[in-house]
Amino acid sequence: MNYYNLKDKEEIVNFRTASIKSQGKQKGLFFPDSVPQFDPEFIENLHLYSNEEIAFRCMKDFIGEEIPEEILKEIVAETINFAIPLKKINENISVLELFHGPTLAFKDVGARFMSRCLSYFLKDEDKKVTVLVATSGDTGGAVAHGFYNVPGIHVVILYPKNRVSAVQEKQLTALGGNISALEVDGNFDDCQHLVKQAFSDENINSELFLTSANSINIARWLPQQIYYLLALKQWKQHENLEPVISVPSGNFGNICAGLLAHFRGLPADHFIAACNENDVVPDYLKTQFYQPKKAVATLSNAMDVGDPSNFTRILELFGQQFESLKEMISGYSIDDDTTLQTIKEVHEKHGYILEPHGAVAFASLEQYLNENPGKKGFILGTAHPVKFPEAVEKAGNIKIGIPAALEDLMKKEKKTVEIHTDFEELKRFLLNKNQEQ
Repeated sequence: MNYYNLKDKEEIVNFRTASIKSQGKQKGLFFPDSVPQFDPEFIENLHLYSNEEIAFRCMKDFIGEEIPEEILKEIVAETINFAIPLKKINENISVLELFHGPTLAFKDVGARFMSRCLSYFLKDEDKKVTVLVATSGDTGGAVAHGFYNVPGIHVVILYPKNRVSAVQEKQLTALGGNISALEVDGNFDDCQHLVKQAFSDENINSELFLTSANSINIARWLPQQIYYLLALKQWKQHENLEPVISVPSGNFGNICAGLLAHFRGLPADHFIAACNENDVVPDYLKTQFYQPKKAVATLSNAMDVGDPSNFTRILELFGQQFESLKEMISGYSIDDDTTLQTIKEVHEKHGYILEPHGAVAFASLEQYLNENPGKKGFILGTAHPVKFPEAVEKAGNIKIGIPAALEDLMKKEKKTVEIHTDFEELKRFLLNKNQEQ
């Protein structure tokens, strides 16, 4: 399997190079040169396979011979060594809980897979690697945990000041060691722009061995297909209908992975891009006009993205055909008031606690099912409610117990460096940090 640059299709690399480089010339994202199909018998009989075997079969075609099969089996087993249950909320809507990993967020899957792939690829390298990542919330914690104390790797995380929750901030700032957190006086799009500038800066790249752990990196993006398969395995035990899948969407890597799995043969009736008030893609689906906007702050902060990087991959997947894309994806924009009302109503009616991102997905799916009676579906529960206690408690008299591991974390000191949105500040930090090592 090779990967081509979406902005320069003459640039073709293998999985190892794409994972290490993260993006190609002109800041282009890499995309697989073919879409390997699932064996229909495999999809039909998912219940006969272990989760580890499903994960291995999902990923092996994308890796080829660049990682030996036995090593890849170890990597995927470690990637998903926690529960990923599909639970019913009501008769028509279920939730795939992706928050039972070490940082209580869906990004544990991609971060764990990527960190282990990079460790394998870089084990014989003399040069220290810098993993540079922007986060709107959960990516930072998942990446920090995934790479913490990995020899030969230094992680630099950029996050928007005052726009992540207290738990999210502690998860990405309290570890220290080989993890550096930069608190940016701006929004997520500013952080992402700084990261992209760094990757295109010749001076930085001549001094540093730089890679990214954002979902722009194929090693972060591709393994997210796994949990769609694990969801289907559980779904088919109770339902005959193909599911409508509602995905909380910010940078669009998660829903893009689900769509890729669907193109490979994963049954799905429809996909919903569930967005907050950052509605660039819902607007595009109405108008066929893509217009990036300045991100606005919402309760579902991990989706506060005004120019989602991975949407270009979705367009490529659909061959730039708008009508085909619109037939398979619906976009909804849910405001904060509706988010809070959804948390309150779901808790009162069904005894289930949603956090803001899950509430956006639930409200979107509920609207779609009301407009399309007779269908059923599930949402992706991307984070544990404990990460957003203020919003959950504001929605109603809902108290969330703090897990013991988080109690210890919350007592730790926040270690950050504050920077502005000036690229020269980031450049100085990276080059000075490299000289210190």
